[in-house]
Formats: sequence, C-alpha cells, structure tokens
Amino acid sequence: MPSALTSVLDTALDKSVLLGYSSIGPALRRRWWPSDPDPRALVGRHVVVTGASSGLGRAAAAGIARLGATVHLVGRDAERLESSAAEIRRDVPDADLLGEVCDVSDLDDVRAYAAGLRQQVPALHAIVHDAGVMPPRRTESAQGHEAALATHVIGPLRLTEELRTSLAAAESPRVVIVSSGGMYSAPLDDAIGDDIEYERGDYEAVRAYARTKRIQVTMAELMARRYAADGITVHSMHPGWAATPGVTDSLPRFAKVARPILRSPEQGADTIVWLTASPEATASSGLFWSDRRPRPTYFMPRHADDPSVRRAVWAYVCGAAGIDHLPA
Repeated sequence: MPSALTSVLDTALDKSVLLGYSSIGPALRRRWWPSDPDPRALVGRHVVVTGASSGLGRAAAAGIARLGATVHLVGRDAERLESSAAEIRRDVPDADLLGEVCDVSDLDDVRAYAAGLRQQVPALHAIVHDAGVMPPRRTESAQGHEAALATHVIGPLRLTEELRTSLAAAESPRVVIVSSGGMYSAPLDDAIGDDIEYERGDYEAVRAYARTKRIQVTMAELMARRYAADGITVHSMHPGWAATPGVTDSLPRFAKVARPILRSPEQGADTIVWLTASPEATASSGLFWSDRRPRPTYFMPRHADDPSVRRAVWAYVCGAAGIDHLPA
C-alpha cells in the first residue's frame, strides 16, 4: 500500500501526464503499487481477450496465459491470430491458447461467436475488451454503425451481454475494458449532441477514437451497475503511452517524438493482467484504472460529462446493441 507521500507522488505523476503516461510512470510506481497476482492465480480459468492479434491485446494475453489461464485469442484474421499465438508461446512455452475469429464490430458475428463459446465454456472468468480501430475516414460496420463506435462500444456491450451467464457461473468473474487516456479530451457534452455516429461534418479519426474511449469509461460504470447482481466486476483502464500499432501506425508523429519514453506493450498491459487476476480488483466495480490504481474519470471538474448527453448516449448504445438499458 502506498504511504501518504507516495500517494501524493503518484497523483503528481498522473497530473503531469508526461511522467505518468510514459515508461517513467511504471518504473517509479512499481515501488509502491499493489503486489503481483499469485503465479497460479488463473489456473483452470478461461479468459477471452479481444484484439489479441498484436499490441496490448497480445501482451495482455501473454501475461494472462503466464498465470495459467486458457486464453481465447479473438481477432478478425485467423493467420494473424496464429502468428500472435506463436509469438506468445516463445515467451510462455506452456501457454494454453485458442485462436478464435470474430469481428467484434459485427453484431451477427458476435452473437454467433458467443453462442459457440457458451457451449464450449460454461464458466468464463473474464473478458478483456481490447479490440480497437482508428480508421482515417468514416467507415461503417456490417450493421451500419460508425466503425470506432461499433468496435469499442456497441460490439463489446453485446458480447458481454451474450456471455453474461457464462461469466456469472464463474468464481470472481471480471470484465476489463481497455480505454485510453485520450478519453479525457472528449467529455460527453454538446460536441456529440445527437450525432453519436459522427454522420455530420468532417470526420476526425482521433476525435472519434477519443469519444468512443470516453463512452467506454461511462459504459464500464453502467455495466458495473447492470451486472452487480451477478457478481461480475467491471472496470475500465488506460495503458499509458505504449509502443503498439495503435500508437505507431495511427499517430506516427507522436510516436516518433515520444519513442524514447514510450512504454513497452508489456508495461501497457500490466494493469489489464492485474485487473484480470488480482483479488484486490474485485473490492470495487466500475472504476477507471491505470498502473494498478483507480484514477479520476475527469482531468478537471469542468470537463465533466453533461448528464443529459450521458443518458442519451447510453440509451443509444443500448438500443444499438439490442439490450434493455438502465438509467444513466
């Protein structure tokens, strides 16, 4: 547990952004952050990791497999999943991995995948929602939803709902939603209004990404409420600035300038693995984490969500995902 002094230092790192989000953050914080999970914490458990073909998803899958879990690597391309599994096994030779093709943005694909998994895995320990996209131009999913919204929000909500009974049947089940620190720049306010699908005006990829990452954090809070009666813990987190394709390919200028201080994928995925495996993570639900500690969901109070927009976004997302919604 951090002392009063380290708690102040930890918060100062977070507020500085540069120090807290870079590789400097975990290098300092590991001196006081919570202990690692037991090395056999996930033996006999099944964990789904979406976006497992590369980057944070692959790193999280490796860390989870190292703790003994059977990891279901979920992605859109079978060959990339096979390549990812081979790379994980180089680091974790005895990793129990299953490559499973599913496009999380496609609700029909999600339903079909979940139906098969329910038969195969009656008790599911965790889902890690890491699938991510940042298309340069507005594109749509199979159901006509904007790609980032479909991949980061609508699909994950539908997949969790489809697997709710499997999660509820497990001991200490969890859902971990991989968001981004960029969500701080996109509160749910009049900038979204009634254009949740980004259908009007010029499409800005980074803005669309940040908006959906903010919606993920809100979604985690509301999912935590929705699934509390089932004993399912739900958390969101951000990985800091990690050297993954999501950063190097989508933000090449930033990646070039920040390269010396970018986190490794393993550093970025550390809190994902910790939230999936640590008993401490189940003491609460619906929080936003980074480097094994809950973080504020607003950088400054004036950046808070507009309650009416928050309600409208949640109602829209639930309708798009085909589920009854709770008040936001």
